[in-house]
Amino acid sequence: MDFLAALAILLVTAKSIEWLFERVGIHPIIAHVLTGIVLGPFVLGAIEPTDQLGVLAEFGLIMMMLYMGLTSNFSAIAQNTKKAVVVAVLGVAFSFILGFTTVEFFDKGTSAAIFVGVTLGNTAIEVTSGVLVKERVKREISSILMGAAFVDDILAVYLIGIITAMAKGSLDALSLGILTVKIFLFIGATLLISEFVFKRSRWFYSIVKNLNVFFTFTLILTFALAIIAEKVGLNQIIGAYLAGLTISRLRERKDPLVVTRIKLNELIEDLQVVLTEFFIPLFFIYVGLMFNPPLARISLALIGTLYLAAVLGKLLGCGLGSRLFGLSWKDSILVGIGMGGRGSLELAILTFGLNTGLIDQTIFASVIVVSMMTALTTPLFFKTYIKRAKA
Repeated sequence: MDFLAALAILLVTAKSIEWLFERVGIHPIIAHVLTGIVLGPFVLGAIEPTDQLGVLAEFGLIMMMLYMGLTSNFSAIAQNTKKAVVVAVLGVAFSFILGFTTVEFFDKGTSAAIFVGVTLGNTAIEVTSGVLVKERVKREISSILMGAAFVDDILAVYLIGIITAMAKGSLDALSLGILTVKIFLFIGATLLISEFVFKRSRWFYSIVKNLNVFFTFTLILTFALAIIAEKVGLNQIIGAYLAGLTISRLRERKDPLVVTRIKLNELIEDLQVVLTEFFIPLFFIYVGLMFNPPLARISLALIGTLYLAAVLGKLLGCGLGSRLFGLSWKDSILVGIGMGGRGSLELAILTFGLNTGLIDQTIFASVIVVSMMTALTTPLFFKTYIKRAKA
């Protein structure tokens, strides 16, 4: 099929399904991935995941990481820093252990088990924030949820670096130590520079005031940090995420006229239309197009067990972390449920793992289904639990 025709069909179908799903409260990511699965080789075979679509999907991934960084609030964990960090770390640890154990139990290989454990460790901040928008909870709980989801993103950046090293076959103890130092130096240097340049520098104020210049500067910074990240042995999406996170720190700038915040919000609004309506959906559609496991190798038992591992990992880890800081069992369980959603970053990691040969189509397909199930069920569990707790 002609490239433009395929592109048009994919986008129109995806947005139509998204519109139908939104009416019943289903996350748009599910509509986009489902479009690729149905129109791709797995079901109808009408459209193939071509190189041209792959280039657009890769660009969409970089832009998605930029957008995630821009919409992150670096000061979100200021009110409950220790709680957010402990909740996030325990959630990642429990999810990793359960995910790793599950894949090892099904005899899929240690490398695949490590990869799946890492993938299931992250919480989709877009699912968590979506839940909080629709449901009213205590300020402390919402602060912990958003703070922990933010810490999860930072941990995910580190884990993506480890996965990149795994793909290159250089992950002994010394290499892991060097990689850890490089990742934290890169993150630390980027945030330190942003502290002095973007928050305190007067010349940057003139850039922010002109939205067109500000937009161009943001793109330049995104690609520059993506290239630097790749040069130091990390993944491009780490640089793109840090670019967005760096720009987002303008919220912390002391500005009596609030010009920087206004311009930052305008930048996000302008980017949102292009990214959420075109580039980001294309990435998830492409993920669906790549979904093509042999039917005989699809294991419902593996999918079901991985889903339980994903849900219980966050419920036990994040719930225990909340309980350690004195939250009631009711509130601790609510935090554990709210942290259970998986989404965009997990699919990005899965795509990277499939392309580099760390996982096969069976694992790829299984974890995609699990991610979609958690994105679908987390809001339902959260809403139901709140209603029962109030009753």
